[in-house]
Amino acid sequence: MTGSLLEVANVARRFGELRAVDGVSLSVPPGKIVGLIGPNGAGKSTLFNLIAGSLKPDQGEIRFEGKRIDGQSPDRIFRAGLARTFQIPRPFPQMTVLENVMLAPIDQRGERFWNNWIRPGSVQAQERRARERAMEVLGFTGLAAKSADLAGQLSGGQQKLLELARILMIEPRLILLDEPAAGVNPALLDTLIEKIIALNQRGMTFLIIEHNMDMVMNLCRPIVVLAQGKVIFEGEADGVRADPRVLDAYLGDVAA
Repeated sequence: MTGSLLEVANVARRFGELRAVDGVSLSVPPGKIVGLIGPNGAGKSTLFNLIAGSLKPDQGEIRFEGKRIDGQSPDRIFRAGLARTFQIPRPFPQMTVLENVMLAPIDQRGERFWNNWIRPGSVQAQERRARERAMEVLGFTGLAAKSADLAGQLSGGQQKLLELARILMIEPRLILLDEPAAGVNPALLDTLIEKIIALNQRGMTFLIIEHNMDMVMNLCRPIVVLAQGKVIFEGEADGVRADPRVLDAYLGDVAA
């Protein structure tokens, strides 16, 4: 796994007797869009939570840019340049779209109340730069016209674009996307895919959980398949379609 941006090595997590993640190892090379798929209950979301710091593994190691991050807090991992979105977006609904995005930058001087008295010019200058950057990001995601709207008024697809805009404020090196296509209409999904491709072409790396197989097969290289907490396949799209273990895992899930 040398040269990987993210390395997951023999990671496990139990919930009582359930082994939600059971000795998972995978790598995410820099500059790739990696797909993470599997039937319901395969352990995908648990693995994301372990990588992003919401959960601590019972065993194994997780390294980002060669440094161990397993067990670190989510904010520390975020500061390191690894950001995630959620299957169900979590905006601040009573704040505007612009305000939601402007909250994302780290260590804003205005967060320390005394700076507003001691260094008001510095606080205002930083806030001005954050606003300019936020409008730039909203323009990229197609939400600039919605900047003054309340975030809670956006459609589900627009809220997913808003989540993407928020994490782009820190210019992360790796983005974990949790089911970006879920609940998104086809037109907005095309926009979201277009933005993922554009960001990837700029050098940004993605690890994506997704149930939309057309999206995964066309967008992701390589693809990792989880079933019952274990990696059962890692490779190209043609291999996913032909692998009997993958077919059995999905057919078994449908039958259940």
